[in-house]
Amino acid sequence: MNVIWDMGGTLVDTYPEVDRTLARAVWGDGVSEARLHEVVELRQESIAHAIQVLSDRYGVPSATLQGAYDALKRRWTARPAPLMDGAREVMAAVHAGGGLNLVATHRDRTSAQALLDALGIDVDDMVCAPDGLPRKPDPAMNLLLMSRHHLDPRSVLCVGDRPIDVAAARACGAHGVLLDPGASTPPDDIPQDCRVISGLRDLIPLL
Repeated sequence: MNVIWDMGGTLVDTYPEVDRTLARAVWGDGVSEARLHEVVELRQESIAHAIQVLSDRYGVPSATLQGAYDALKRRWTARPAPLMDGAREVMAAVHAGGGLNLVATHRDRTSAQALLDALGIDVDDMVCAPDGLPRKPDPAMNLLLMSRHHLDPRSVLCVGDRPIDVAAARACGAHGVLLDPGASTPPDDIPQDCRVISGLRDLIPLL
């Protein structure tokens, strides 16, 4: 089985640092849990959405928020966000079974590759929406990866942490898997036949 990985929040545990960085850019140090939760809720749609809404809501220039996020990405080249628990193990199992580890991300290529390099992770191929591809839930990134490597969609798991990842998988005929740590019930906005996992090691029986 081949895996198309989403990156932030799926393969790499980037979100905690992103959320704290944006919160500090708005409210300074000592951010309350309620404020941090507000950022988390906004970021679940996208980081760009969180930046825009926080800017509009609190009068902080969007350039200030974007600058804080860009500075975090630069720091990651030396002190990267950690891999998600189990990621190395699952990626090794994919290769052991003859599959490919592929990445489809909304992150720009420079920062995505820098993060992978800092973590010492080699993937077999990567496509990035800022290179000129539509963002998920459009299936274009998945379709491009499958075309490049002549993959049958039925041999592909698309793993992500948001319903848009599942929708993109479904739109190209691949199997969608939603990573939702700690969830007791699946979100309402995903297909009933979608596999929901609480940790990446839950993928191993599916490979």
